[in-house]
Amino acid sequence: MRRTPVQIAALIYGIVFLIVGVAGFIPGITTNYDTMQFGGHHSEAMLMGIFQVSILHNIVHLLYGIVGLLLARRPGSARHYLLWGGVIYLVLWLYGLFIDHDSSANFVPLNDADNWLHLVLGVTMIGLSFLPRRRSTDVGRTDPRP
Repeated sequence: MRRTPVQIAALIYGIVFLIVGVAGFIPGITTNYDTMQFGGHHSEAMLMGIFQVSILHNIVHLLYGIVGLLLARRPGSARHYLLWGGVIYLVLWLYGLFIDHDSSANFVPLNDADNWLHLVLGVTMIGLSFLPRRRSTDVGRTDPRP
């Protein structure tokens, strides 16, 4: 079965989120691994030495990846994954901009690199949600597919 462009985009994001989630638990790829905590800003573990992570942060990436793989199976659900996932990332970006990174409000945890990555993820996911939900060979069909 051939996938539509929106399904391919959702599948790629799902795979990348899974890889990032797993990588966050690998010492060496994640520096200061021994300081990783379940959540909160006290975790000094840094994915690739750049992005502050915690066990909770890694679990969220794994869940986003699993959901992406599952929802990429149908064009309509792939679109919703990208659209609403992007909205969540934009909200997370705004949250990260306005909280004090050294406060208990930084429960994920987030740093400046995370914040700007969340902006990029939010914008690209929303943008990709508008990719076609039909293959070009389906244009003349009368059978509507979700």
